[in-house]
Amino acid sequence: MSILAVIFGILSGCFLAVLVGIIGSHHRIGFGWAFLISLIFTPLVGLIVALLTDPLPGGGQRWGCVGTVVAILGLLFFAAFLLLALTGGAMLLAL
Repeated sequence: MSILAVIFGILSGCFLAVLVGIIGSHHRIGFGWAFLISLIFTPLVGLIVALLTDPLPGGGQRWGCVGTVVAILGLLFFAAFLLLALTGGAMLLAL
């Protein structure tokens, strides 16, 4: 696997962990713990833990559109990672 595929994989995992942290900021677990759990385990485990905790009272949106931007960037990096992983880096030579 090429080094770029590894970099895209790491970046997509980090972006997804930030997204889980933002979701966790609306719950009792908070941003930091949800983000840390997502980095240590996987973003899926962090998302499950964040959603199992109680939501904050009031439930107002505090982050604006940051969650949407991070989600789109995370999906783009993940798509690039899959493309590089499945083609073995041949797509980089074609560009």
